Amino acid sequence: MGDSSPPSPTLHLDLDNFDTTDAEDSTYVLTSPRSLESCARLGVKPVQLLIKSLNDFVDDNVNPDIPFKALTVLYEAYEREGRGILRLCREERKKVILETKERRPSVKLSALETVVEVESRNSLEDPKSTEDACDGLRTGTTQSVDHSPRRKSVSNGRSSYSAAITREQNRNSLRPTDKNMMVSSLSLGDLRHSPATERQLERLTRDVRKKMNVTVPEKDRKIAALMLVKHQEEQTRLRLSQQEEQEREEARRQEEVRRVQAERRRKKEVEKSMQRWQDGLEARRRQKERQKKELAGQREQEVLLQEDRWRRLTEEQEVRKKDKKEMARREAEERKCLQEQLLKDMEHLEQAGREKEVQLSQEKEQRARRSRVIRERRERKRLQQENQREHLRCLLLKREVQQQMEEEEALMRSALEEKLQRSWEKRAQAVALRLRELQERSAREEEQIQRAQLRASWHSQQQLREKEVLAQVSQRRMEQASQNAHTQRRSRAQRAQQENMERLLCHQRLLDRIQREEDTERQLRECCLSLKVWC
Repeated sequence: MGDSSPPSPTLHLDLDNFDTTDAEDSTYVLTSPRSLESCARLGVKPVQLLIKSLNDFVDDNVNPDIPFKALTVLYEAYEREGRGILRLCREERKKVILETKERRPSVKLSALETVVEVESRNSLEDPKSTEDACDGLRTGTTQSVDHSPRRKSVSNGRSSYSAAITREQNRNSLRPTDKNMMVSSLSLGDLRHSPATERQLERLTRDVRKKMNVTVPEKDRKIAALMLVKHQEEQTRLRLSQQEEQEREEARRQEEVRRVQAERRRKKEVEKSMQRWQDGLEARRRQKERQKKELAGQREQEVLLQEDRWRRLTEEQEVRKKDKKEMARREAEERKCLQEQLLKDMEHLEQAGREKEVQLSQEKEQRARRSRVIRERRERKRLQQENQREHLRCLLLKREVQQQMEEEEALMRSALEEKLQRSWEKRAQAVALRLRELQERSAREEEQIQRAQLRASWHSQQQLREKEVLAQVSQRRMEQASQNAHTQRRSRAQRAQQENMERLLCHQRLLDRIQREEDTERQLRECCLSLKVWC
């Protein structure tokens, strides 16, 4: 919300733009009258509205021992306080602007209205009793009329005054509610019986008569009386509203004062707690130094005790070493005698063990040879049985294939015979039917007997040729079927022979692998025996 004051030669600084970059070079914090008035009402200096940066706040701090975290907390509290003060100043500035707008007239009034409203403004600026305001109205009316922008229109005489009265009547007709309220609240008789109103009305009438040299009619007097009553009611309402506003403002200021005091107390508590924290930190530091000194003394004593202990330990170790050397020499001699005896015993035991191992290895080899012979016999027997089964299966397959081929040939032969029989029957039926037709035609067409006979002979020859062709085709099909059956039998026999060969190869590989494993085992046993003999 900007101020409406005229621009000054310097930069116009208010509560909205005092902290911008353009205002940094200015020697003043605020130049707006309304902003300065709002700060003065709250008792705030304009310099207090400028919020320092964190670096400036740290530089201005007196105590350098406060840690950075505590300074950050204090700076945040300082920022909140500054923003709260700025918000209060802006709210107060809005109220100042509203009060200024309420003091200004919203419309241009006539001469009589100007006099009445000048009286209301004077009463607002210096509220007194109604009689004092009426006594001081004469001079205020003269000044208001002299400075009114309608001075020329007022000097035009009765016509201008009548036009002003007409405008007032039109304005009152646009507001029937206010007029009815005034009429219902006060009647003309009440106005007549009010001495203060009568005196004020007479004074206004004299002033108008003196300035304009006209006589005020009764109707205008009534309108003026109504306006005076309205003005008195408005003045009373304004006084009450101002009183309520002052009470609210006073309560708000007291609340703000309490809040500022609480903030100051909180800040003092923070400073006290920081001081206590620093005192505790210093006490802990001194205690740590004292503990370090005590620990250093204890460590020196421990070092001396440790050196003495090490010295005694070294002497004891020297004595123990001498004793150990003597004991070791004796034990070495005893061990040497024992070792010689043990070596002799070990040689006897090893000789007996080798003999026993040789005997056991021979027995194991005999058992392994017998088991290998038994396995070979079993394997050969199993292979013979498998070969016999495979041979029987191949014979059965050959028989099945031969039977299947014979059955297929029999089926094909029977099918061909049936086809030939059906074709012969069909041809015979066709010939019989054709002969009957020819006989019927010969009865009707005797002149075409020769040609019919020739055609019949030709048809019979054609049928014979077709029959021969069909017989040849059936013969070729039978030969092809027998050839296919023979090919299938041969391929199946080849597959069976190939499978038998693969099985034989598998058996041979298995036997070779068993033989290799046995050779490997035998070689391992021989190696073990040779190693044992060598050992």
